[in-house]
Amino acid sequence: MRRKLLMAGRTRYSLPLSPSLARKFDALSDVLDVRVLASRRGPGGAADPRFTLFRPVRPRVLDGVVFYALLPFRVARELRERRPDAVLAQGGQEAALVLLGRFLARVPARVIADVHGDPAAPTRLYGSPLRKALAPLADALARAGIRRSDGVRTISGYTSGVVRGLGREPTATFAAFMDLEPFLVEAPAPLPDRPVVLFVGVLERYKAVDVLAQAWRIVAPRVPEATLRLVGRGTLREVAEHLVADLPGSVRWDESLSTPEVATALDACTVLVLPSRSEGLGRVVVEGFCRGRGVVGSRVGGIPDLVDDGQTGVLVEPGDAQALADALVRVLSDRAFAERLGVTARTAVEPWLATPEEYARQVRDLVERVVAG
Repeated sequence: MRRKLLMAGRTRYSLPLSPSLARKFDALSDVLDVRVLASRRGPGGAADPRFTLFRPVRPRVLDGVVFYALLPFRVARELRERRPDAVLAQGGQEAALVLLGRFLARVPARVIADVHGDPAAPTRLYGSPLRKALAPLADALARAGIRRSDGVRTISGYTSGVVRGLGREPTATFAAFMDLEPFLVEAPAPLPDRPVVLFVGVLERYKAVDVLAQAWRIVAPRVPEATLRLVGRGTLREVAEHLVADLPGSVRWDESLSTPEVATALDACTVLVLPSRSEGLGRVVVEGFCRGRGVVGSRVGGIPDLVDDGQTGVLVEPGDAQALADALVRVLSDRAFAERLGVTARTAVEPWLATPEEYARQVRDLVERVVAG
């Protein structure tokens, strides 16, 4: 008999699911009876009985507040109706709200905090600066959620350290499912003739796109033949707009790319850049490694768990635009060095390759362990 698992968080899903997410949830559904409470992205699509998705609230600034305020009551209703064995809550704050929902429902489901990054980051490095006003409350919720949950899952050495710093030992540590098949279909392409730096990520403070913009203004005159390609959207879009306007010959910006297009962009670049101020793991690093590309990134969060400084990339201190610029110039000016980073990176990715079925078995084993006490 499959255990019943409720997955709760603010992730935005579109229905029908993308092929990648369909593989993930189909594999999970083979070993668990899965239900998902989350947010809806875009207009309603085909129904999926596994998903209960809530439409965004307008104005958008209120969407997060309303979602989290209602989460305990939505979870309580789901617990009463479905009586799952466990709830996997996406984040420390969410875990605290799920615990409240369990209290309201009086249903003995186990609660697992699913920690993918620094719980302090969302109110400080995401979205509007007004979020900082909620930091004390968010921090208190995260502490309570992680400490009082029946189990804690982390995704890297970094996130395990965060959890231990709050007085808990992780129940299990394994990476989130990454559908890497589109990045492994073909052998890595050779480096482009002209140097190209690729950034893929949301334009938010935690990704430090503002630091990258400062660094590129230093790099551009030193390596005039180089191009920076930005891929992403977010609240710091003006940073990208100004950089394109000021350096139109050396900056290209796309707000979004499909997964195959990201793979093509990686093939067309010399090095991937990830200048984050905070990072749980950095999925795009793994994707870059699959395509044989080294990384210039910050020595922060889970990035050092992936990037071996001098072997698969170059690490710099977060927020240091000059150091980031120097590292980019070093890689862009030495093709042989960039090639060595890429060759080593392709080998280093092997431990991170997992099928949807392997990921699903890890989640099932986690649930079994927590339910068993």
